[in-house]
Amino acid sequence: MTVITWNQATRDEVRVAMPSHIVLLPTGATEQHGPHLATGHDSFTVTDIARQAADAANVPVILAPTQVFGSSHHHLPFGGTLSLSSETYFRVITDLVHSMIQGGARRIFLLNGHGGNQELNTLVVRDVTLNPPGDVPITMAAASYWEIARPSLEALPELAGIPLPGHAGQFETATMLATTASHVREPRAIRDSNPHQPTVIPGTRIEQTGSWQAFDGFTDFPHRATPELGKLVLDVISRDVAQALATFART
Repeated sequence: MTVITWNQATRDEVRVAMPSHIVLLPTGATEQHGPHLATGHDSFTVTDIARQAADAANVPVILAPTQVFGSSHHHLPFGGTLSLSSETYFRVITDLVHSMIQGGARRIFLLNGHGGNQELNTLVVRDVTLNPPGDVPITMAAASYWEIARPSLEALPELAGIPLPGHAGQFETATMLATTASHVREPRAIRDSNPHQPTVIPGTRIEQTGSWQAFDGFTDFPHRATPELGKLVLDVISRDVAQALATFART
């Protein structure tokens, strides 16, 4: 099925398609990604995944423009970051979703590419479906692409011991090498150990003031990333997101 790219379509083309199509809204960020990776990584990557998945899903999709500003205040100390506060981000995504609904959308999927947006997207889905504009029935979903694909990614031996997704580490650097290698600056930092350790309490998020500055704003081992690894994980992610869209269309 043909994917309609929102900002390349006319108003009438979008309006006619809205009731029968999934509106897919990618959410990213513009923020520091260490000394080696372009600040637009999250937006570039989620846009690429959204396009590949929409093309493969075999369901009607309107691909909305990516929201390129995320909730990224934790990266402001490094510079190179354009962030919305949590409250502002929530309001922006809510307003965009309300615009879609008032334009005729009845199924909306928020596909996230930045960790700081994850919980906020989920809250938007909950609140909007509880009280949709015009009191029309709405079906919504929100997920980060790495969570959709996590079972498949964790089954790959090539990703053993690599944080998913990390931040500007081996995983994200590999995805950028696979799509636009010029967005990765050389030489990359070399590390013998990962200074960012996951939480020791299952299911619990632990944050500490100044923790990002303590490990220079990027996790694990970007120097180990290869374009081959990036292509592998992007193929797996795009496949699994396409399956998620197809399942969502039947929900």
